[in-house]
Amino acid sequence: MAPAITTLAADAPELSAANTGFMLICSALVMLMTPALAFFYGGMVRVKSTLNMLMMSFISLGIVTILWVLFGFSLAFGTDSGSLIGWSSDYVGLSGIGITELWDGYTIPVYVFAVFQLMFAIITPALISGALADRVKFTAWALFITLWVTIVYFPVAHWVWGAGGWLFEMGVIDFAGGTAVHINAGAAALGVILVIGKRVGFKKDPMRPHSLPLVMLGAGLLWFGWFGFNAGSWLGNDDGVGAVMFVNTQVATAAAMLAWLAYEKLRHGSFTTLGAASGAVAGLVAITPSGGSCSPLGAIAIGAIAGLACAMAVGLKYKFGYDDSLDVVGVHLVGGVIGSLLVGLFATGGVQSEAKGLFYGGGLEQLGKQAVGVFAVLAYSLVASAILALIIDKTMGMRVSEDDEVSGIDQVEHAETAYDFSGAGGGITGRSTAAATTVPSENTKVDA
Repeated sequence: MAPAITTLAADAPELSAANTGFMLICSALVMLMTPALAFFYGGMVRVKSTLNMLMMSFISLGIVTILWVLFGFSLAFGTDSGSLIGWSSDYVGLSGIGITELWDGYTIPVYVFAVFQLMFAIITPALISGALADRVKFTAWALFITLWVTIVYFPVAHWVWGAGGWLFEMGVIDFAGGTAVHINAGAAALGVILVIGKRVGFKKDPMRPHSLPLVMLGAGLLWFGWFGFNAGSWLGNDDGVGAVMFVNTQVATAAAMLAWLAYEKLRHGSFTTLGAASGAVAGLVAITPSGGSCSPLGAIAIGAIAGLACAMAVGLKYKFGYDDSLDVVGVHLVGGVIGSLLVGLFATGGVQSEAKGLFYGGGLEQLGKQAVGVFAVLAYSLVASAILALIIDKTMGMRVSEDDEVSGIDQVEHAETAYDFSGAGGGITGRSTAAATTVPSENTKVDA
């Protein structure tokens, strides 16, 4: 046997039960992040919008899952076409994939890679929903998700992660989704809110979070699930890169939370639970693209910078007059941009790749690549999302009526309420409190 053939056969990856099991667990952790996000956002809105906020995340689980299986995986990770989009007929319906067929170059089955990436596709549009709280028709939101993942997310995922994608081939580093997920979602949120406008009473009425314990629960579950999001993105842990990413995720998040709280104390005089939760999420966002290329000390710096910058950025909506309800732009767009650009400064060249940042003797080359990736995704997502929102708004209408927004979108769109203090059980609608205290007749509607 020729030596070259012997070498090729010996180097061919084989299915790893350990990596496959690890990746399935990571996939489940990332799936948990979407309900966690629903809790996080749900606690931050007013009582009358709680269920709508939860449903805007949950509906993504349904819609994106089906689209991913039908054609999304093929568009994002199929054979490259022009560096802009992928397509492989075997991936349509996931029907042409062998059960032990391995993802090219890795030791896990294609099915495992597909389901892991599916969870990323699900949470990305759900992130956008936080900017649109209180005022968007649920049917319009569902249509927007359908169009957005097809026209924006699937192509951008191919640019960044797909073999042949133009940002991937350029050498842009995005370990787990700083550009494809967070900048993409944050820019989309900005594009949509510029179309649909502000909530009734913005800058006039108090719009404080109705349940900070729910916010903290959501943030804690997001932090937990994010370990699967980040550490799993190396698709195995045979070389320790995933372990480094796990550590960096923890320390960057801690640093960001402390930085946000310090800023808050100096600026406003208090350490708030909302600040702790938001700071943690800012750190998670920033370390997502960068954690695979930096050291733990670099991760602390990245987290601290992101925590401080995002805390300052969330106030920009009042200065510039755009209504980003739950600070998706301030946290996900700004945090994603910071994390992606800082790769160009803190990359050591000794973890996921040999690319070095400015502080490790790599010059400005990697920073330039990162900047191209950041602004390409930001510009495309911003413009495309605004156009999609405008089309929907001009055809079926994007917003509920002003009266419905004031009375509460939960009852208008879902015929339920999040809390029932009458003692008759949850989610009773269409009758007064006095009626709720009477014995229900056979025709009385009581939600399960």
